[in-house]
Amino acid sequence: MLHHITLHLARSKQFPEGSSRYGYEITAPLDDGGHLDQEEWADKRAYCRVRRFWADEGERNGVLVHRSGGAGGATWIIDYNQGRPGDEEAGYRLHQHRFAEGEYVTIEDDDGKPYTFQVVSVTRAEPGGAGAHR
Repeated sequence: MLHHITLHLARSKQFPEGSSRYGYEITAPLDDGGHLDQEEWADKRAYCRVRRFWADEGERNGVLVHRSGGAGGATWIIDYNQGRPGDEEAGYRLHQHRFAEGEYVTIEDDDGKPYTFQVVSVTRAEPGGAGAHR
């Protein structure tokens, strides 16, 4: 089932309290345990969208992509321009992480710098429905 996931920048040296001004809104399929569901992604990939919001830089919109290879045999990335390589952001072992409120995930920006985010909300979203990401 598709879910709408909101991530906010977690506490760090630069942001001791974290920041809700930096983060992601992701629409992705999760299994009953809260893990990314590769099989459902294959069927609903057109609905797997990502919105990155980054304080004064504004927002970027992309898609969630599953690629074979990488740690554990799979890599989940955010691709902002499918026709141009090099702008992707990779998730660190996202196939192992549980997307549930209070959990943490790491995403590398397109320069390879890792940032840790806290999952602040997870809600169900149906394709094209009110809960789906635009």
